[in-house]
Amino acid sequence: MTPAATRPTTPTKPRTAGGASPRPRKAKRPAGAPSFRDRAKNAMRQAGMRWTQQRETLLEIIEHATGHQDADGIYRLARERDPRLSLSTVYRTLGVLKRHGLVDELHLSEEHHHYEPVTAPGAEQHYHFVCASCGEITEFSGGAVHRLRDELRKEHGFVVQGVDLDVTGLCPRCAAKPQALAS
Repeated sequence: MTPAATRPTTPTKPRTAGGASPRPRKAKRPAGAPSFRDRAKNAMRQAGMRWTQQRETLLEIIEHATGHQDADGIYRLARERDPRLSLSTVYRTLGVLKRHGLVDELHLSEEHHHYEPVTAPGAEQHYHFVCASCGEITEFSGGAVHRLRDELRKEHGFVVQGVDLDVTGLCPRCAAKPQALAS
């Protein structure tokens, strides 16, 4: 992604069956870094969990999902591949991945959580614009956040190690609607 790149993802309201989106999530792994799958397998072993075909399926879905999936969305996609997979397997797997820092649990202005793989060490971090009207989520990186990090370091001597940022407002489509102008 370029510094000012933005990437729309699946809206979270209304939800679509399977969470289809025009673009799959791109791998953001620097050369030589272990893959998400390898890091996840290691985390499962450390947690004393067996490596099963069901967990392999879940990792593929989490790693390559379009948009920002919630546990139910991951479960629906996984059940299309393996009808025997249980919702509790999804939650247990997400819990281990979260504890080991492999997935982020996002609270994108909704009642439930969404999950996405953590950006690999050394790769560029991204952030989220969340439309308060339609729920569209657009990922962005660089630019203003980099300037903020530099400004905090220069003005306060604060070395920023990470930024969690979700910006809520109206997407261009919703902002262009006449009722949006009255708000």
